[in-house]
Amino acid sequence: MEKRLAMMAIAVSNSKSIMDLNALLHEYGSIIIGRMGIPNHAKGVNLISVALDATNDEISSLSGKIGQLDGITVKTVYAEI
Repeated sequence: MEKRLAMMAIAVSNSKSIMDLNALLHEYGSIIIGRMGIPNHAKGVNLISVALDATNDEISSLSGKIGQLDGITVKTVYAEI
């Protein structure tokens, strides 16, 4: 399958799910080309951006698993290349 570039925006409002999120990101580490986290302690939310180089199936699988974690929202955008 053809690989695509994508960016995931992840908002974490339940800190109890962070370990599960990190485990998923580690599991899919081979398709992650960059990651940046920004904590906002005042609002109790962590924002994470994850850049990916992967197939549609891999991206959808990771996004779906992240989206099922309690207190975590994820949105994915794809590069037009």
